[in-house]
Amino acid sequence: MQERKTAFQQIDFTLLFLLFLLMCISFLAVYSASGQYFPNDPTFFLRRQVVWYGIGVVLMVGAMSIDYDLFRNFSIPFYGLGIFLLLLVALFGIEQNGAQRWLGHPDFLLFQPSEFVKIFVVLALAHYLYHISQRPRPKTFKEDCKLVGSVLVIGLPPFVLILEQPDLGTALVVGAVILTMILMAGVTWRMIGLIVGTITVGIGFLVWLHNNFFEFFTNFINTHQLNRIYAWLDPYNYPTDIGYQLIHALQGIGAGQLYGSGFTEGVKSQSGAIPEIHTDFIFTVIAEEFGFFGATVLIVIYFLMFYRMIIIAFTCNNTFGTYLVSGTVGLLVFQVFQNIGMAVGVMPITGLALPFISYGGSALITNMIAIGIVLNVNMRTKHYMFGKGE
Repeated sequence: MQERKTAFQQIDFTLLFLLFLLMCISFLAVYSASGQYFPNDPTFFLRRQVVWYGIGVVLMVGAMSIDYDLFRNFSIPFYGLGIFLLLLVALFGIEQNGAQRWLGHPDFLLFQPSEFVKIFVVLALAHYLYHISQRPRPKTFKEDCKLVGSVLVIGLPPFVLILEQPDLGTALVVGAVILTMILMAGVTWRMIGLIVGTITVGIGFLVWLHNNFFEFFTNFINTHQLNRIYAWLDPYNYPTDIGYQLIHALQGIGAGQLYGSGFTEGVKSQSGAIPEIHTDFIFTVIAEEFGFFGATVLIVIYFLMFYRMIIIAFTCNNTFGTYLVSGTVGLLVFQVFQNIGMAVGVMPITGLALPFISYGGSALITNMIAIGIVLNVNMRTKHYMFGKGE
């Protein structure tokens, strides 16, 4: 017997409330971080963040309004559009801070296509995995190899194009989506072991190249990315250049102690000692001014958000919907882990924004669309009193 509920009644208001809390934290942190850049106009970034959130809400509602099953019809065109935009970036992109990642006009409007490509990859992989799930697939290593190979054929082109910009952080997000989708496809432990082993060997090979054939190694990792790895491994050996940002971020987080120094009272957060504190290192603002308690509250909100999303994925009775939500979870979880990890020194600095908190346009809008897709899946999931139905 099916419980009859309207789509509106099935909106996950808990997930929306958690998103609202993150929005409030974002406004506080962005306002506080604006002080060092515009002391005479501390609301400069905040006003723009409100606008970006407004656009994000509209697009989130739009993503909720279309039956997600129709996304399968557009997944391939969107994927093709994403590859086309990445090629445009490679040929005609705007370069800033040593990276060529943007399209548009530097004095008017810039957008970062790689942010939207993350969603397009989720759609394309969800469509492909849904397609192969509609026919019986033997649980053999050979079949797993075919599946993984097909997923890589879809996922590697955007991964490589984004890596060449260079944008290691966003490329790793695409990699996280690929791995999440492979795991959700139900591959055997043997294949999982092969994937983990291959990644481990690949990292080991790069280390060996670095130590023995450095010039050849730089063909794979450019100087900018390598400096970030050096700064991560031993920031105090480079206190005035590549390690400067991380050292001051760690000092700011440590200064927050249990309850923080107070809103807009962070010494490091307000002094201008931490470049890009309103974007990449906004976690430092929260940890310094609200302390361990404030940072823990933020992490708990993220945990509850991802928990709700996982519940939606596993209660969905449409395989395509399950893959959509799973890919979105992989997309967001990695970004949170990487951003907070780099702020506390356990991950290399990659320039990834903290989802829903960092100031920015393309990243925030993309994440809002992702939440809209998750809410869409939950709204259109049929719930049954007895069993799952057919």
